[in-house]
Amino acid sequence: MSISASQVKQLREQTGAGMMDCKRALEETTGNIEAAIDFLRKKGAASAERKASRIASEGIIGQWISDDGSQAVMVEVNCETDFVAKDESFGIFVAQIIQVIAVNRPSDLEALGELALGASGSVNEARLVLIGRVGENIGIRRFECIEAASGSVLSGYLHGQRIGVVMGLKGGQSSLGRDLAMHVAASRPLAILPSGIAPELLEREKNIVIAQAAESGKADAIVEKIVAGRMTKFVRENTLVGQAFVKNVDTTVEELLTLEGAEVSAMVCYEVGEGLEKRSDDFVAEVMAQAQAG
Repeated sequence: MSISASQVKQLREQTGAGMMDCKRALEETTGNIEAAIDFLRKKGAASAERKASRIASEGIIGQWISDDGSQAVMVEVNCETDFVAKDESFGIFVAQIIQVIAVNRPSDLEALGELALGASGSVNEARLVLIGRVGENIGIRRFECIEAASGSVLSGYLHGQRIGVVMGLKGGQSSLGRDLAMHVAASRPLAILPSGIAPELLEREKNIVIAQAAESGKADAIVEKIVAGRMTKFVRENTLVGQAFVKNVDTTVEELLTLEGAEVSAMVCYEVGEGLEKRSDDFVAEVMAQAQAG
């Protein structure tokens, strides 16, 4: 199979591995980027942190929380460039979408698109009008309506317009929910508890760790202990309760919750462009080319 230079470049940007290592990994995995990342990690050629798969496109994360903390909304609306993400009309559109979701609580994106949005007609019609105005594709990628569990209160945090977190908390001080939301935005746990981590993700990580440990040449019994230790560390670092609290790294979140007599009932985190491909074209060059053509 022929491997293109762009594939090698993409893999190198995601893993930091050498160009020849990337090319070899892609050849071994018939061009599959995810499989190539695993191949490189098994060979110790790349760290391939989770953030490598979160190549951000542009847009805004919008958030709304009711005054009593019983309901919340999070939405991601995407555009093609940071320039449009900062445009006032784009920001107004996102704010309107949040309001429509909060009032109507649609079941899915299709239902949201059919809802009325003032004088612009439906949400979909307003989106098309905005596309014509800004000259870029606009998409409502996802949204979530969050209901507070019995006895819980919802709190939120927005890091600029790119990361949004909603936390549900039962008990504890009133400021704890926001503090934990800020923690999640900074530390990005995969789940609240170890049981919340997807089994397939654990299996994938374990296979990588086994391959790395086996290359050490140590006895099987030692390799088994290494694998167990690394998997324990992986789970601790990727669950909310196992992480060191960002405002006091000497305390884990679990210890903080125990001290506060609190319990986390919900955790929703959105990041702009998470898992999406970013535009690879040179926007400035494109504009210049269009100007010259005119």
